Amino acid sequence: MPSISLKGTNMPASPIRKLVPYADGAKKRGTKVYHLNIGQPDLETPKAFWDKLAHMDMKVLAYCPSDGIGTYKEKFSQYYNKLGIKVDPSNFIITNGGSEALLFTMMSCINEGDEVIIPEPMYANYIGFATSSNVTVKPIPCSIENGFALPAISEFEKLINTKTKAILICNPNNPTGYLYSREELETLRGLALKYDLYLFVDEVYREFVYGDSEHFSALNLEGLDNHVVVIDSISKRFSACGARIGALITRNKDVLAAAMKFAQARLSPPSLGQIAGEGLFDLGQDYYDSIKTEYKYRRDLMVSLLNQIPGVKCPTPGGAFYAVAQLPVDDADAFCQWMLESFSYQGATVMMAPASGFYSTKGSGKNEVRIAYVLNGDDLTKAMECLGEGLKEYKGLAISKEKILV
Repeated sequence: MPSISLKGTNMPASPIRKLVPYADGAKKRGTKVYHLNIGQPDLETPKAFWDKLAHMDMKVLAYCPSDGIGTYKEKFSQYYNKLGIKVDPSNFIITNGGSEALLFTMMSCINEGDEVIIPEPMYANYIGFATSSNVTVKPIPCSIENGFALPAISEFEKLINTKTKAILICNPNNPTGYLYSREELETLRGLALKYDLYLFVDEVYREFVYGDSEHFSALNLEGLDNHVVVIDSISKRFSACGARIGALITRNKDVLAAAMKFAQARLSPPSLGQIAGEGLFDLGQDYYDSIKTEYKYRRDLMVSLLNQIPGVKCPTPGGAFYAVAQLPVDDADAFCQWMLESFSYQGATVMMAPASGFYSTKGSGKNEVRIAYVLNGDDLTKAMECLGEGLKEYKGLAISKEKILV
């Protein structure tokens, strides 16, 4: 039988989705599964999206321009300008979700065998995109002890060599929820200029910033017009994940020209998502304030309940809608599978994403999980109670096994 490619072999499985068969099995047994494993908001997609779809006057669903529909790019750029980020439609290439935008970015900016530095834990698909592009990820460890803050410049410089071409961050961060400050971004600006590196910043969670903190876009870093590429998407801020509409945004004309070749090769991004998505950018500040208020409530509730469970440690995220929690287990992969395969409490169990899949360094994150607080307050409360009972029973099983072995 013919063998599959090395790239196919090396492509990592998604830590977010790899436990789906066990969740499906739990549901078949009649167990309710609280899905905290994936960043799928439960808030309704705004009515403006559906209204646009309902009133389309279209007889043929045709290809759109490879870089996106002009009126949609205009709306997207107006949204940026309202935030004080000066761009125009020519700075955008519309993509199949933020995922394709990042894939185009890597393929346009980094040669095969070159390296990109990424703080870890990192969004698991960054590793997959790098594998697809034959790019080497150089992880720089962040610690739960300081809430996963950006490491010192000296730690970055230890990794920089002739093969280093870029630094990639997600701000606010997926999976940790950490919000990088303007000062931290200025630090990265200095590195980009000193070593002539690209700075890729995934800003899809820009609207999800809590407390008195504010999001600072990398596109507003002075002197980095040719270094910065921003990844964005309507998936999270508008609860429109299935629309699959993302964007690559940069002022670097060479990057745009290179990315356009990849965009042309895949023909076009989804037309329907762009047409309907235009209406989303007309939503007022009340919309953004309401989703921020809701997610802050969920964050505060979940983090408080997590830290009340014996042995659990969870720093308070500054943004996005994720948290990485440390659990009193030796192997979070095994525990998460056990929760779905063998445990239920009051007819329910919890699905989480083992954090080991968010690390490029083997052996890291073994006792951590990523939890997405995308459920309403009542369900989050029940899920945290279920998790606490699960940890209690799991610990009891471990003690029993030790007694048997003795």
